Amino acid sequence: MNLETAQTRLRRKLEAVFSPILLEIKDESARHAGHAGARKGGETHFNVRIVSAVFKGMNQVARHRAVYAALGEDMKEGGIHALALQTLTPEEAA
Repeated sequence: MNLETAQTRLRRKLEAVFSPILLEIKDESARHAGHAGARKGGETHFNVRIVSAVFKGMNQVARHRAVYAALGEDMKEGGIHALALQTLTPEEAA
């Protein structure tokens, strides 16, 4: 039985791939109750702010694709319905 929450899993995966200097993950599922993709218990809608040197030289589309790739099955299997992303380099976050 896997007791890891979706938010903990997101953090673990993003830290492993991006070694961020800042990673904020907010579960905004309660704001979407009753909307498509929302489940009882939440953990379907997240807002992520990640600052990583890995993003240097990448445009926003490439950064978002990299995050989606890092999250893999969490995005494909419907566990996460919505993901708002702010992806920055350390210089952009300064």
